[in-house]
Amino acid sequence: MILTLTLNPSLDRTIEIAALDRGAVIRAAVAHLDPGGKGVNVSRALLANAVASRAVVPFGGNEGRQLVRLLAAEGLDMITVPVAGTTRSNVTLAEPDGTVTKINEPGTALSAAELDTIADAVLAAAHSDDKGADWVVASGSLPPEVPADVYARLCRRFAGAGIHVAVDTSGPALACALGAAPALVKPNLEELSAATGMPIRRLGDVVEAAGKLRAAGARTVLASLGADGAVLVEEHGIWYGEATVTEPRSSVGAGDAMLAGFLAAGGHGPEALKRALAWGAAAVRLPGSRMPGPGDIGLDGVTVHPPDPARPLTSPIVPTPSAPTPLP
Repeated sequence: MILTLTLNPSLDRTIEIAALDRGAVIRAAVAHLDPGGKGVNVSRALLANAVASRAVVPFGGNEGRQLVRLLAAEGLDMITVPVAGTTRSNVTLAEPDGTVTKINEPGTALSAAELDTIADAVLAAAHSDDKGADWVVASGSLPPEVPADVYARLCRRFAGAGIHVAVDTSGPALACALGAAPALVKPNLEELSAATGMPIRRLGDVVEAAGKLRAAGARTVLASLGADGAVLVEEHGIWYGEATVTEPRSSVGAGDAMLAGFLAAGGHGPEALKRALAWGAAAVRLPGSRMPGPGDIGLDGVTVHPPDPARPLTSPIVPTPSAPTPLP
């Protein structure tokens, strides 16, 4: 079973528009309201493909109750943890060419007592049946006032209980988590560049930056590169994969679907990377933050092979001179 933990879940409203024109009155073509949050999306993708998963979801206020109702309507196996604050709401504007503009609320603060209750819920869920949990996915942004080392502390606690931990976050939270030796981290290009301070222009830069994350503690790095595919760097090999998407609709949740596919396929090696890319590409073809099911996912157009270090990226990343460099 794969557990997911989302400290900052959300209600996600995705509005499809013809074009974003600042200052104008824009009429929506279609609108979708979905439960959101990175860990929540991982569990939703696993549910859509009949892979055993359970989501631990803190919630608060009317928005939180609506989030729980939406997840229950989907049939998600979850443990809900009530908190004092109010669950956030996010808005995504999606244009026909795949351009996405996101407006995310910061979320609500969690007290130390609430964080302890949430961690206890994860461990209880991990040992609630005979099979137990193989993985815990700790992912997403941190709510306001939550310490940057919270994922690191959770990682040590969960790993100490014999559970593999995957971390998908950014900024100081990612930098801190590396020191706790997570089994897997899944940065995107921006997060990879920010964590290492490196400009990333070619696949060779991705591999080098991923190596730095491994040197800092992560055992496996799955780097999602958007339209350029993904790179997997682990102890026994380095692979690059890409997937063809001819009609993108929304990239919201695509990275979460990729992570779900990777873990569903075993969490290591080129075949898991191939499955991850297929799940991620399928999510990009769907509206809003819908998660793909078996009928949406296909391996046609997905290729995996050793990376060409000289291959340029279509969207290179160059960190600003003032950006901090968390890793040596």
